[in-house]
Amino acid sequence: MDIALRRWSEEDLPVLERANTPEMTAYLGGPETDEQVRERHARYLRLWDSGEARMYRVDVDGLPVGGIGYWQTSHDGVDAFETGWQIEPAWQGRGVAREALRQLIRLVAADGSRSLLVAYPGVDNPGSNALCRGAGFTQVGSGTMPWRGGELTFNSWVLDMSPLDLTGRVPDVDERFAALDDSRWWPFYNPHWSSRADAAARWATSDRGLELRIDSDTRPWAPAIDGDIRVSHVQTGQFSGPLGSGVGQHRFRQGLVVNEEQPEHRGWLVHGGVIEVRMAAIAHADAMVAFWPIGFEERPDDCGEICIAEIFGSEVDADGGLVGIGVKPQNDPRLTMDFEKIRIDGDLTEMHDYAVEWMPDRLRFFVDGRWVKTVVQTIDYPVQFMLDVYEFARSDGSRDLSALPHVLRVQRIRTFPPLTPRR
Repeated sequence: MDIALRRWSEEDLPVLERANTPEMTAYLGGPETDEQVRERHARYLRLWDSGEARMYRVDVDGLPVGGIGYWQTSHDGVDAFETGWQIEPAWQGRGVAREALRQLIRLVAADGSRSLLVAYPGVDNPGSNALCRGAGFTQVGSGTMPWRGGELTFNSWVLDMSPLDLTGRVPDVDERFAALDDSRWWPFYNPHWSSRADAAARWATSDRGLELRIDSDTRPWAPAIDGDIRVSHVQTGQFSGPLGSGVGQHRFRQGLVVNEEQPEHRGWLVHGGVIEVRMAAIAHADAMVAFWPIGFEERPDDCGEICIAEIFGSEVDADGGLVGIGVKPQNDPRLTMDFEKIRIDGDLTEMHDYAVEWMPDRLRFFVDGRWVKTVVQTIDYPVQFMLDVYEFARSDGSRDLSALPHVLRVQRIRTFPPLTPRR
């Protein structure tokens, strides 16, 4: 399905008329009069022109199926935007509202004039409350207000879109890569599934930071289990079991066994606070760069991934590109996938800051200090850093040797301890 938001127009009155049914207004006190519907339509147009609101029609494959928008309000004395939506019954339960809200959140973030987005669905509206929760909102209370001749009891949901604030916070580590500190870094990519010889990084450090390279003579890191994929990678921890066992970090497919025993390495492990990397992407279709902390995995379930940035060169253009951000459960049964590719403007082959603020109940993600996503899930175990550049195999097995080396440039990585220590 192609789901798109279109600016509300003079021709969209029928969308409101189709939404004005007992079924569609069951949580809003029932239908409005025809005159009230026409006035609502006129208000949508008028408030757009005045800059007080932005209302959109929701289309699926070009067919209008509902509406969504945001408008100026105040929440507990703070300037905010409020959002609301309606999707026709035939399209409910198919992810349309979820995608429409995701796109609206991107528009609010781009607007940037207010950093709080709120929603007030009725307490008896399970779908809309679940939608808020899944989009990263926090429920902060409930209330009752007069509505359409009666009362509406609602839940208050807020999404904090404020920028990353490091005022007064001092990093506990500010890695500038004057050298590759072997007390922190392990310059191999999951060598337990392969070997240190095949999984060794190609790297260099200087006053400009760290460079990870894939050259013309770089071998696939584990051809028996991962084909012709080449990787140059450093990580800050290493935990795996004995030869022939299935114990090891990053079990990216079923049936993996330890091919070469490795010493345990507890380098730079982090549990909460802020993690920030400054790095540059590669604009080539065969390359991908990433920075993704994963669980140290001393216990098998403690293996979730906090993806701070994952950038495919095929998704980078002259004006910006897509950055993969969010949480991947990997094999942690307590987590659910909450990952998306977010369009970021600007030359991604230049240095940009990618960060996460890791709190006990949620993770807030940022690019160049600007909020881009919130994930309401808990990861309550230490993570190690995984920093890498990949070269993916083409379907015909060829490589673009003229483009090599692929070089990931990393200027720094910083961590800041949590504001409130974990108990």
